[in-house]
Amino acid sequence: MADELDLDLVEISPKAAPPVCKVTDYQKFLYQQKKKLKEMKAKATKIVVKEIRFGPNTDEHDYNFKLRHAQKFLSDGAKLKAFVFFKGRTILFKEKGEILLLRLAQDLEEYGKVEQLPKLEGKKMIMLFSPMTPGKRKK
Repeated sequence: MADELDLDLVEISPKAAPPVCKVTDYQKFLYQQKKKLKEMKAKATKIVVKEIRFGPNTDEHDYNFKLRHAQKFLSDGAKLKAFVFFKGRTILFKEKGEILLLRLAQDLEEYGKVEQLPKLEGKKMIMLFSPMTPGKRKK
């Protein structure tokens, strides 16, 4: 039948019993496959991770400034990586850094949920947040 119509016999699903084939133009079939793949990639959500850096002795004004940025990032749908960077001897203030990150978590609870609690990795204490789904956000 394919030869009579000057078309190709394309195997659609070889693992089916019996295998499914279709009489079509092979080049057109390949074009449609590429088009579907490109469309699926465009619809896939890209996860963006934004970072906010604090020091263990971050001042109130700086904290509020960074808090507003964090709220904006989470409301835009990006993940947030907040970390306290300990420079030199400031590593002695680990408790201050942890308190700062837990305070941030409390202030951001209506914008996102904590994905990872404060964890010390080398000179950084890191905490991860993921955005709330739009329907669950409190106003």
